[in-house]
Amino acid sequence: MLKQRVITAIILLVGFLGALFYLPDVIWVGLVIGIVLIGVSEWARLAKYARTDTYIYLCLSLILMLALVWFYVSSPTYTDFLHLIIYGVAAVLWILIVPAWMIGGWQVRQPLLMALIGWMLLIPTGLAMVDLRVQSPWLLLCIMSIVWMADIAAYFTGRKFGKHKLASSISPGKTWEGVGGALLGVSLYVLILIWTGGFPALQEMYLGILFLAAWITVGFAVIGDLFESAIKRQAGVKDSGAILPGHGGLLDRIDALTSTLPIAAGVLLLQRLI
Repeated sequence: MLKQRVITAIILLVGFLGALFYLPDVIWVGLVIGIVLIGVSEWARLAKYARTDTYIYLCLSLILMLALVWFYVSSPTYTDFLHLIIYGVAAVLWILIVPAWMIGGWQVRQPLLMALIGWMLLIPTGLAMVDLRVQSPWLLLCIMSIVWMADIAAYFTGRKFGKHKLASSISPGKTWEGVGGALLGVSLYVLILIWTGGFPALQEMYLGILFLAAWITVGFAVIGDLFESAIKRQAGVKDSGAILPGHGGLLDRIDALTSTLPIAAGVLLLQRLI
């Protein structure tokens, strides 16, 4: 299983890096829309939608994404304001709604509410992948690589030293030792990037602020991971799908990104506007 996970991860990484740095903007936007739609399809499965309802949800999601692209092209003056609103909605989801959801052990099965949550989860993520790449492909890669490093460090640290459950009722395999390993792994990763000169934008930030931002990113990544586990437990499935051998579904791979990319993109946009 681990060998299959590693092979799939390498193939995905090579393909993603090629797309990130070499695809024209319009093709990148199309790729992101495709990623969002796959995520929507898997979310519909977790929400237990019937086939017809899934098709309707997919069509509405496609219309929403295309509307965002159209607005970006036709009304660039107001684009930042609209994007800030969308990232604000994502912040409300991850800072207020999701923690209350998991602490309260909510079982949300209303189709319309699940559809809205799915859009709050996936549309800001897709938007952030476009906005951050426009600023710099390296910026998007930097944020995503911090999340990936946190995930890798948490996985191996948890397997080796994990004893104290983080949220046993949601995901028995996740431990506080894994979280500690993620924080340590990300801290070392940031130091290596600064020392080697990787990601030039990091050189302009104070070390304390950089560490704080990285640790906050880890915190949101953990919340995103746990939330998807809670939704899968509610749906009674192990994986969100089977599109990625050894990993499960797309949502199983981007769960931590759904909670980190929109927050990061929103903070950076707000900083630029101020």
